[in-house]
Amino acid sequence: MDILISACLLGYACRYDGKDNYIENFFEKHKDINFIKICPEVESGMTTPRRPSEIKNNKVFDNLNNDNTDFFEKGANIALKRALDNNIKVALLKSKSPSCGKGLIYDGSFTKTLIKGDGFTARLLKNKGIQVFTEKELDDFDNYIKIFKSKLWFSNIWLNFIKKSLILFDIY
Repeated sequence: MDILISACLLGYACRYDGKDNYIENFFEKHKDINFIKICPEVESGMTTPRRPSEIKNNKVFDNLNNDNTDFFEKGANIALKRALDNNIKVALLKSKSPSCGKGLIYDGSFTKTLIKGDGFTARLLKNKGIQVFTEKELDDFDNYIKIFKSKLWFSNIWLNFIKKSLILFDIY
């Protein structure tokens, strides 16, 4: 199973401040998952480190008021293409990020004030039907993966049954 994941959660030092957000003790229990990394900001051409950015009025500005919206739109499209190219149905992204945040993002005042909303990448992936989780929702992620795998297992059994039935009746 392939899952799109924010590169910083895998331990890549690609955050705006040059650090990572590695999730301790998480990957050991998910060895059967192929995590496909993405850092929409870096892959859109932004440097590491870089100035912090936040969304305000559906645009992204850094703390010196430079408009970085084009980078964030480009990064979101790169992430979507990677997801579609790999037939990805689930993403695990970095919370609160102007790219990857889901549900809560910073309000654009650079005062650490959170508001309801999604980052550019999370919003685009959700709009295209990809299930998005953040590192703040690991229990929900685990439950979703268990259900997804059980449905996949059941589907495979059902398909094998149909195939054997078709062979049995000389239809296949």
